[in-house]
Amino acid sequence: MELIKDPVWSRVYSLSLTLFFVMLADAIVSFWVPNLLEDTFKSPIMMGLVISFQSIVGLGADIIFPTLLRAATVKRFVAWGIVASICTSLALLGATFRPWVAVFLIAMTLWGIYYEFLAFAKHQFVADAVPIKDRAGAWGILGVFTNLAYFLGPMIGVWILLMGVRAPSYVAIFLTLISLAILFLSGKTHDRPMSLNIAEVNLVAELDHWRALFVRVWPIIILSLLLGFIDATYWTIGAVFSVSLAEKGIWGGLFLPMYALPSLFMGFIFVKWGIYSGKKKMAEKFLLASGIFLAGIAASKNVIWLLIMVFLSSTMLAIVYPLVDGVYSDIVARMGRERKHLIGLTSSTINLSYVIAPIVAGLIASKVGEQMTFSVLGGLTIFISLALLVVTPRKLKLPQEEIKTWN
Repeated sequence: MELIKDPVWSRVYSLSLTLFFVMLADAIVSFWVPNLLEDTFKSPIMMGLVISFQSIVGLGADIIFPTLLRAATVKRFVAWGIVASICTSLALLGATFRPWVAVFLIAMTLWGIYYEFLAFAKHQFVADAVPIKDRAGAWGILGVFTNLAYFLGPMIGVWILLMGVRAPSYVAIFLTLISLAILFLSGKTHDRPMSLNIAEVNLVAELDHWRALFVRVWPIIILSLLLGFIDATYWTIGAVFSVSLAEKGIWGGLFLPMYALPSLFMGFIFVKWGIYSGKKKMAEKFLLASGIFLAGIAASKNVIWLLIMVFLSSTMLAIVYPLVDGVYSDIVARMGRERKHLIGLTSSTINLSYVIAPIVAGLIASKVGEQMTFSVLGGLTIFISLALLVVTPRKLKLPQEEIKTWN
């Protein structure tokens, strides 16, 4: 109760509740779309190509948004994201009537845009409204609500699909409208402005800013790429694999929910830990442990074994995510008015992994099957984590003199 009464944490919980319903809608759609694409095109590679287009759009938005967006509040960003989410569900509904590639690509375009609105809002909110000692905890709480949505989404999605192929779209629109209502009922809680100025769109300049930042913060960028790759694999190949397991028994339908489950309680643990130093190395160690359990998926075809390995791997990941987000928030806060460029780089990193992962995972799955795809990913995670533990510097230093010239 003390946390809820605290004005900082009351804002954290208010935003988390708002995002919960739009993310629940997204979780249902995310479970539905890979199976819809698989049934439509009968190809995991084609499924991966279409889904990756969403992140290509998001990558373009990351480049353009920092220079296009004028001073806007977190509330406005979330509202724009919610409206774009509703439009995404409407486009997917249209695709059930006209299952053409062009219609799916329109839906993916809208999907990619609304993710960026929400990503910008969350990073700005944590960097501006949350003290440095509480940032990892704030990301943990945001993660609890988000992962509760992604825990419930697949289970609800299985039931909704029994109601008809278009039912997920109707339910997603309804949930997103609830999110919009909660946002406006929150009053001026999230009216903190983003300190962004209108500027001429200069793609070359923005990419140059990203280059300057990347050479200083690349270890955390690599971590983000790998986390995005893992998540994208679960929500593409994993969504299809979950349906095939569900056909063998009720436990099989828990494959994706078990992936989301650990983050429901790990966020609250982070609030108690109050971690504010050593986040990078700690994240890499827990990511290594996650990779070991992920590789263990290959050891047995028993459904219970698969669920245990997914749960243990995801428990490690649930620790990694707020640590990485906390590092980003620390750096964003140090960048002052030019923070918009790092927010764009952060989102573009995740989008890049979502461009690559569905295609690569679809290709691997077509060769070795869905189960072995996760074990291959586990081996890659182990290798990268070990390498990062060796080469990551103690402190990530920003090019402050160069940053001063960007205004």
